Amino acid sequence: MVTIIIGYVLAIFVGISLGLIGSGGSILTVPIMVYIMGVNPVLATAYSLFVVGSTSLAGGIQRALQKKVDFKTVLVFGIPSIAVVYLTRAYLLPLIPEVLFTIGNFQFSKPIALMVLFAIVMVFASISMIRPCPHCQDADAEKIVYNYPMILLQGTLVGMLTGLVGAGGGFLIIPALLLFAKMPMKTAVGTSLFIIAANSLLGFMGVLQGNEVIDWWMLLTFSGLSVLGIFIGIYLSKKIEGNKLKSAFGWFVLAMGCYILIKELFL
Repeated sequence: MVTIIIGYVLAIFVGISLGLIGSGGSILTVPIMVYIMGVNPVLATAYSLFVVGSTSLAGGIQRALQKKVDFKTVLVFGIPSIAVVYLTRAYLLPLIPEVLFTIGNFQFSKPIALMVLFAIVMVFASISMIRPCPHCQDADAEKIVYNYPMILLQGTLVGMLTGLVGAGGGFLIIPALLLFAKMPMKTAVGTSLFIIAANSLLGFMGVLQGNEVIDWWMLLTFSGLSVLGIFIGIYLSKKIEGNKLKSAFGWFVLAMGCYILIKELFL
């Protein structure tokens, strides 16, 4: 019972992360679900899609009211991403065998493979967060321009990642928007939230077509607390410099990624 309460408290921090830097929701949600709330890793990636999707949608609407969302980019980036995440979740993920290979007494199972892949994603994401970003300024940038081939490619990659490990992909979406559309940071965060919401919720619909048994009470409670957190995060984003927070969060993500790799492969 105590661990469940801790998990619900941490749900608020999932939302705060999304509200502050437009990413990190799934990076926190999946480990919380697996290691604190005892959810199977495959199901945890599905739960993550719903939590991150509903939370991002609430935050995206709030950002849109502040005119910090570029809906043209949502469509350009989102359409290929949504298609790929749905196909990945509905058709590719079920094709992965329950046991990929065995070495002695060690079975490299599907849940372990997903957590290892997730940890690798966390490590690469942390590098992009820690590294200084000269484009990530809150001041207005020049007129938004679109590098369509790169935006479409990035959208496809994010969609596959979202489908496999339940990651909304904000840590990939935001750099893409900054570099390939020359967006100001705050507009990139708002736009990212809408793309994450579309990816994640459509991916979750792919889950509903399977045989998964969903604990709706736990999922809706966790999501509600996460939505509360994103409004806290949006408020705090006005008080805290984004680059400093992004770097600190990156170091935390790096530590978590290394911990998951060690735990799944060696402990």
